[in-house]
Amino acid sequence: MDRLVEMDLMAAPTAAPAPLVEFLSRDLSWLEFNRRVLYQAIDERTPLLERVRFLGIFTTNLDEFFMKRIGALKRQVASGVATLTPDGRTPAQVLSAIRDAVLPMIVQQGAVYKQIKAQLAQNSVHILEWEELTEKEQQAAHVYFQRNVFAVLTPLAVDPGSPFPFISNLSTSLGIILVHPDHSENLFARVKIPEVLPKWINLSTTSSEYRFVSLHEMIRHNLPDLFPDLAIVDVMLFRVTRNADIERDEEDAEDLRQLMEEELRQRRFANVVRLEHGPDPNAWILEFLTTELDLMPGDVYEMPGELDYDDLRIIMDLAIPTMRFDPWTPTVPPALTDEETDIFALIRHGDLLLHHPYESFTASVERFIKSAAADPKVLAIKMSLYRTGDDSPFIKTLIRAAETGKQVVCLVELKARFDEQRNILLANALEKAGVHVVYGVVGLKTHCKAALVVRDESDGIRCYAHIGTGNYNSSTAKLYTDLGLFTCDADITRDVVELFHYLTGRSLKRHYRKLLVAPANMRDRVLELINREAEHAQAGRPAAIIGKMNSLEERKVCTALYAASRAGVDINLIVRGFCTLRPNTPGLSERIRVMSVIGRFLEHSRIFYFRNGAADPVDGEFYIGSADWMYRNLQARVEAVVPIERRSARERLWFILQTMLSDGRQAWDMDGDGTYTLRRVEGDIGTQQTLMNLARHEAVITPEKLNVLRH
Repeated sequence: MDRLVEMDLMAAPTAAPAPLVEFLSRDLSWLEFNRRVLYQAIDERTPLLERVRFLGIFTTNLDEFFMKRIGALKRQVASGVATLTPDGRTPAQVLSAIRDAVLPMIVQQGAVYKQIKAQLAQNSVHILEWEELTEKEQQAAHVYFQRNVFAVLTPLAVDPGSPFPFISNLSTSLGIILVHPDHSENLFARVKIPEVLPKWINLSTTSSEYRFVSLHEMIRHNLPDLFPDLAIVDVMLFRVTRNADIERDEEDAEDLRQLMEEELRQRRFANVVRLEHGPDPNAWILEFLTTELDLMPGDVYEMPGELDYDDLRIIMDLAIPTMRFDPWTPTVPPALTDEETDIFALIRHGDLLLHHPYESFTASVERFIKSAAADPKVLAIKMSLYRTGDDSPFIKTLIRAAETGKQVVCLVELKARFDEQRNILLANALEKAGVHVVYGVVGLKTHCKAALVVRDESDGIRCYAHIGTGNYNSSTAKLYTDLGLFTCDADITRDVVELFHYLTGRSLKRHYRKLLVAPANMRDRVLELINREAEHAQAGRPAAIIGKMNSLEERKVCTALYAASRAGVDINLIVRGFCTLRPNTPGLSERIRVMSVIGRFLEHSRIFYFRNGAADPVDGEFYIGSADWMYRNLQARVEAVVPIERRSARERLWFILQTMLSDGRQAWDMDGDGTYTLRRVEGDIGTQQTLMNLARHEAVITPEKLNVLRH
């Protein structure tokens, strides 16, 4: 095994050991997750262009972290909050620890970027500085600048008649020192790198190689055209990050949509929480910016490579198969192979469990809603939309259904972070088409992934439901691993009906037949299930817990897991992101193991398993759903988790869990101090490749199988 912190490129600074407390820092644990993402760019087993992509993912992850977390911590410090975090730190100490963790990672990112550029150059993909261009290429770049860039730019100078310009969130700019020929004092000017233009331009004249120069380098070396007759003393590239953690009062809001629109306006002008710049910054420009942006030295980060690696997207997407992951096309589940088969008849035959992106989202979930919209027997369609993506097929389908007279209800979550504007526009479009649009429960985000179809059949009204772990988003369904259940089980569908009544009619219902619903009953039920396993273990019966989720931090759940561990329950937790529980700690959690799987797909599914004394582990209880074991999911969001009862589906979930637990390629084991160790088993292909291979195998369907499915 190679310990992450022992690798040269990933070496973290030595820090004084923290006192042993029950919980780890949420923020530092999240940064450890992003370190694992960065390792995908370092790992030479990752194809070269995919390594560039992981550099970009690391950057966008860190951007969101600063936007969401730093502003809140700064607000606590400014307000004099001295309450300690669960790991025993003050807000000021958390900010300091975050900076200490981030600084070496951005150095590591810059170092691996330098290596990747050299390897790309060996494969005829050149990422060049201006000085590395030939004279002919510099001339071509100047022509490109004049034709495509010059008119788009807006140079802004700061003087008594022109105040310091507004700098938008995550924008990259050139800060420039100018001197007028008749004056000696420095004049500051800012040129924003346009977001509407490609950030990297290929200057190659042949198809056998690529020679890219950045847009900001092109602008920098054509600045005399923007400032004729002015002396350009120095130039510094910089980028700002603004706070996205805006406080709001939903209780007093008369219109939630108007409240969210106002929040978006406020967020645009929110305080700057980070300033990034390149190596060897100009001291005068840096001081000028930090003063104007009201920043402290701890808010400033020197980037040894690019400021925004996500701008390299044009390079990540180059169509060079030898430097990309093998293409993956989701397979069509055997039961859904025949497009003429009535999908509702298939669901009546037995629950269907789907696993994306191994299985097609289009051929299953999209087909389900499209079939419902076109079916004259369908009376109503209800869906919850959290993040649905641009040009969503669901929006068009729901609009068509409403136009044909069906009752269509759509729960649109306006507070989905960074998707608020899109969701406001979607809500407007749906309402104009006659869809009943609701925005959920005041004070709670609606995060559940549920769809309901009400159908008038020969034996009466029957309901069909889809309950999933991921968003109704056709784009992310190709990139995120998620599970979904189709069912017409009367108890489950009745629960889903009452869940939508809760969302649309503010029902106070707290008891459900089979669903675990947050904040109504989910946390209490999870605690009961954990405690039941402890009782089984103490009585000598088989006891085990397996939890797969994105994040883990709910303290009551963690405390119950600690107690179950001490009672003798073997607990395996597969947590992709941050985890504040301490595993493998003597006297606290000796039977708890925590691991994380990072790969080409983002692990997003949630699976919860409790053995419940069963002799055969597959006879234990399995659940899937939208909720992580976090306070926000269990207490501050509307979530839904559904039991998986069909034996074939439980066998499939068991296989998925066991594949992940035995992964020797993509798995990281967490230690009690919050560090991670990468597993390396020679020849192991990893969880995701194993599941792709399985999907290919199961997608093979014979005429005999098809005949059985159709009859």
